[in-house]
Amino acid sequence: MRRKKIAVLLCMAALAAALPAPERPVPADAPVELEAGGPPLVALTFDDGPRSSTTGPLLDGLALREAPATFFLVGSRIPGNEELVRRMAVEGHQIGIHTYDHVELKGLSRRDFDLQVGRTRALITQLAGEGNYWLRPPYGLLDKTAEGWCGGPVILWSVDPEDWKDDDIDRVVAAVVEHASDGDIILLHDLFPSSAQAALRIVDTLLARGFCFVTVEQLMEQRGVTPEAGVRYRKIN
Repeated sequence: MRRKKIAVLLCMAALAAALPAPERPVPADAPVELEAGGPPLVALTFDDGPRSSTTGPLLDGLALREAPATFFLVGSRIPGNEELVRRMAVEGHQIGIHTYDHVELKGLSRRDFDLQVGRTRALITQLAGEGNYWLRPPYGLLDKTAEGWCGGPVILWSVDPEDWKDDDIDRVVAAVVEHASDGDIILLHDLFPSSAQAALRIVDTLLARGFCFVTVEQLMEQRGVTPEAGVRYRKIN
């Protein structure tokens, strides 16, 4: 774990070195603005949770590595796992919506859309407070009508190891670390123990290679991208 801690500190130092010296004090929560040549940034994202047996240990591992992530939650899995959602918010992770029943957002009436997206947003808001809870549609599918209803950006992905296919941790890790590059949004699922374990190995490997982990929202802030409602984002350069 000592090597992991050193990698995290080096990542933080690289981020700090990439920042211009401020001419005046800035708020502690102001978005980080990087100059060209800063460390490569990636956003690790998880779909389909929360699940106590896998999301809890994953949060433990991310906390040890000081690596923020983005969790797109299925609303029907929140009851009974409320503390995990609160913990995500407290520990600096971004929380998003993955519908209530993990259904395709195509051909739905406005009422059905609101039952899937609005209901999940309301549950998250009750636990984590008011915020921008962005949408990731199941299977990456939604139609133009749903785009107009989502109320925020649509977050897709640029690296997908298809971790749901099997529990081969080595395969999943290799599929990510061999393809990850600056600005990537990495898709994983915190339903599976193998995916949670693979995620932590991915973090360790990419930290050692000089990458830094940020949430999707932080990635946009640091790249100067203004999120637009209904627009699909796969990679942020």
